[in-house]
Amino acid sequence: MEHFKSITDYCKTIGISAPLHPHFDIRSFEENMGKVIPNMPPFRHEFFSIAIKADGDGKAITGHNTDFPDGVTIFFNSPFQILSWDIVPNWTGFYIMLSQDFLASSHYFDRFLEDFPFLKIDESIPFEIPKEELPAILDIYRKIKQEYTGAENDQFNFIQVYVLELLHQVKRLFNKNIDVKTADEQYRSADLKLLSRFQKLIKISFYPDAEIEAQANIHSPTYYAGILSVHPNHLNAIVKSITGKTALNHIHHHILRLAKAELAQTDVSVKEIAYGLHFDSPNNFSAFFKKNAGMTPLTYRKNS
Repeated sequence: MEHFKSITDYCKTIGISAPLHPHFDIRSFEENMGKVIPNMPPFRHEFFSIAIKADGDGKAITGHNTDFPDGVTIFFNSPFQILSWDIVPNWTGFYIMLSQDFLASSHYFDRFLEDFPFLKIDESIPFEIPKEELPAILDIYRKIKQEYTGAENDQFNFIQVYVLELLHQVKRLFNKNIDVKTADEQYRSADLKLLSRFQKLIKISFYPDAEIEAQANIHSPTYYAGILSVHPNHLNAIVKSITGKTALNHIHHHILRLAKAELAQTDVSVKEIAYGLHFDSPNNFSAFFKKNAGMTPLTYRKNS
């Protein structure tokens, strides 16, 4: 299965021109028709996409949602979701693509997934809206497109505001068309499941007989996010929203517990403990332990 890390690579593979900006893009479906691959096998990418199909035949499949409405449809893609499509080249409408770097560039998106939970992994539900709602949505996309293709130095200041407007408009329509209580329960369930899988994976990764790939950094949230097929920022946001602690805090807490147990109950050398916990050197382990425990490993052992 293909995996696209950048918007540029994604555009090249599906048959359309490169974006004007590496971290953001907007297209009309009309300009893609006749160029884009009409039948795209399952793939993943690492950015968000928000689209409206005003008209056209065929369907796009996002995550586990195989039902795609026939009418005016709003649909989204989140990083690492499995996507595919089979369309007739007669689509009209717009879509935007935005990377984590784009989101990080503005304070408007500091609470992105909390403010717009309909974009969460595996819960992106495509939905049909009344035709009378279409002009307002298309107008926002056109404002974004006008700024994007312009030459003003402050164009992204406006684009950020218009994207925020689009997200709030989509959120309002989502809440009108989807049972919010049911959706909230699904989000909460998905979040708890992700947290549980993350916590279990941390423990498994530090088992003595665990099979870890060379160069893998099991001290980093990025390692676990990759196995869980989510973006590191998404993993951290979910873990912190439920527990109040970051994903890195959870990893460090587990490492510290293992280290304390070995120091207190065994006579294994600090050097062996350090390498057993996947530190690059005993010095790095000692620095980590002192920072998190308030004393050196040997001092802790003597006081245990």
